[in-house]
Amino acid sequence: MAITAPLFYLDVRYVIDMALLIFALVIEGVALVHCLTQRSDAFPAIGTIPKGAWLAILGVSLLLTLFFFSAVNIFGLIGIAAASVYLLDVRVGLRDLTDGKGFW
Repeated sequence: MAITAPLFYLDVRYVIDMALLIFALVIEGVALVHCLTQRSDAFPAIGTIPKGAWLAILGVSLLLTLFFFSAVNIFGLIGIAAASVYLLDVRVGLRDLTDGKGFW
């Protein structure tokens, strides 16, 4: 019984790490694609940083998450935080600016 515990632990950790990695990649990818499809003049209208800066932040965070292949390091956590800020704050502001019309 004591011999199988480390093997089980490693399997559980692998599954949790993969789930977090997939979650991070989906969140960062959705935020990046949404940012790509928006007009650049709408970003200063809602009082946020320009579109180019958001594209750089989201793109670099996605690349670093892919490069390190882990969401449980500092770059993965920063990427999740940046994508969450974009989706929860900027995306809502852009949607309100366009009266809810649009693809997303």
